[in-house]
Amino acid sequence: MIGAILTQLTRDLTVEEIKKSGFDAYFTDHTTGVYPASAAGVPFDVKYIGVKVDPIADLNEDLAAEQKARVTYDNLIRLIDDPDVCDPIRYLREREVVHYQRFAESLGVVQNNLDAQNSYGWNPAFDKRA
Repeated sequence: MIGAILTQLTRDLTVEEIKKSGFDAYFTDHTTGVYPASAAGVPFDVKYIGVKVDPIADLNEDLAAEQKARVTYDNLIRLIDDPDVCDPIRYLREREVVHYQRFAESLGVVQNNLDAQNSYGWNPAFDKRA
């Protein structure tokens, strides 16, 4: 969806508009293609995705990711006044909230089905309780 929004916003740009907007450095490297990077220009790196094969650790990572995405969408909504851009971003934000709720429910199920003595002291994916 974000790619579609960017395509709509950049599809008919003139060279003058590209230069005036400050989009010229990005355009030089990527034309108008979607290049995953932070607002500061730091490229996406898969090393930021944490997977431990421990359901408690991984579900907490998922919960955090949903909240970080929600905050990013909140910030975009504060900065953008075009309803054709904001409406899909609001939809994506709502989706993050629902994902967060489902991950939280899943975490509760996992925790309720682990050995209640010390569910954080061992990795249920590998360690077997005696």
